[in-house]
Amino acid sequence: MIEPSGSDFGSKTLLHGGRRKVIESPHAFIGDCRRAHHPRHNQEESAQWMPHVKVISPNRHNILLEHTLEPQIDALSPPMPKRRSFASFANRDFKIYFFATSAAFMADNIEHVISYYVMFQRFHSPALGAFAVVSHWAPYLMFAVYTGGLADRFDIRRLIQTAMLLFIGVSVGWGVMFATDSLQEWKAMALLVIHGLAGVIWIPASQVLIHRIVGQEQVSSAVRLSATGRYLAFLLGPAIGGVLLWAFGPVYGIFFNALIYAPMVLWLIKAPYGPDRTAPPRAQGLRGFGDIISTLRVVAQNPVLLSMTVLVGAAAFFVGNAYQAQMPGFAFDLGFAHATDVSYMILLGADAAGGLIGGLILESRGLLPPKVPTAYILAMVWCCALAGFARSHTYPIAITLLFIAGFVELAFNSMAQSLVQLNAPGEIRGRVIGVFAMSANGLRTFSGLSVGLLGASVGIHNSLSYSAAALLVLLLAVTMVRYVGGRRREAISR
Repeated sequence: MIEPSGSDFGSKTLLHGGRRKVIESPHAFIGDCRRAHHPRHNQEESAQWMPHVKVISPNRHNILLEHTLEPQIDALSPPMPKRRSFASFANRDFKIYFFATSAAFMADNIEHVISYYVMFQRFHSPALGAFAVVSHWAPYLMFAVYTGGLADRFDIRRLIQTAMLLFIGVSVGWGVMFATDSLQEWKAMALLVIHGLAGVIWIPASQVLIHRIVGQEQVSSAVRLSATGRYLAFLLGPAIGGVLLWAFGPVYGIFFNALIYAPMVLWLIKAPYGPDRTAPPRAQGLRGFGDIISTLRVVAQNPVLLSMTVLVGAAAFFVGNAYQAQMPGFAFDLGFAHATDVSYMILLGADAAGGLIGGLILESRGLLPPKVPTAYILAMVWCCALAGFARSHTYPIAITLLFIAGFVELAFNSMAQSLVQLNAPGEIRGRVIGVFAMSANGLRTFSGLSVGLLGASVGIHNSLSYSAAALLVLLLAVTMVRYVGGRRREAISR
């Protein structure tokens, strides 16, 4: 608060952040506030005090006027974060979260390596392998919006801990059955379903936690770094799983894997990100399909949320990660049929390596701030890279295109998640993220049809290239509709 002395404004003092600021006139003060709130100045500092500053100044008739300075925020275009290298790593708690969640993703991949190996050795059942894929993604399709609603209503720390404990229980369950030689198909299917349910509890709550840790300013950096950590897990998890399987066997290897989830559980016990008791009452959890429809309506009415949800949903439906399951067939056609071939291992890891290096490069340079057109362009590049890989018959070209595919996939997926975080209404953030997760992960359930089953009739090279081409055509159509619609709105506004 600034108080005038007499009828003249005079030299005023503002106490801000423990330091005093001398203001010579109301006009100078307002100009100083505007400069502080300008994107090129300290946004983080100005956001903390600008909404609460009042200037009391006299007009030319010596009548005191009260001016309230509020930040100008466009609901559809939130202020963009500053471009800094690894900006979110300046937050100590996010560093802890990053390493803990990357470890959890790695443990997830290690468990797949060990459990899938034992199931294959025991049952030799393609149907069980297909069930493993469906049980991993179908829970997102059915329950992601609901679990997002839980993240709005309950303590997100306890939701994530619940998911981690379910993951630990699944790993221990595998270990007990391996040790007692009591593995049966129905037991394996039950553990696979529990594993999928743990994932759908974890992911929406973890995205809400990211926003709560770093805030609006650094959420783009945090989302991209989290995605980079996931690609690191995709790259290291299978390798570490293979080492554990070779060094300790499936029993001790899977028991050791259960311990990798522990850091996240322990850190969240005291992490200061529980419910905000001073905040106004938040939306209640989902009570039925009516609430799901209302959340979908919110997404549909926001152009950014709708565009990003359509983008990741289309990518998941047409391609997803189904081509990874067909990688042995691609490797065989390139002349590398054995898992012991170094060239085959490089082919398997090229996609993940592209995502990992892409995340590091983009974050270190502060490149590609989140924008809707950029996300669509990157997704189109991804389609072209995958189609080129499917058609390539030369090993170096195939590796290069897979690397590019991983790079741009990380870029457009993390960009889409960032834009959803920036534009989601705070009171239903979990539900909106649940809709996004349902689209991005749940629709992967069907990518096996477009790439896998279609590949059985026309060949895996044709099926992947056809699926990528169909996705490319759809994205081009959506882009044109947005462009034409935008031009029409501009013409009407004129």
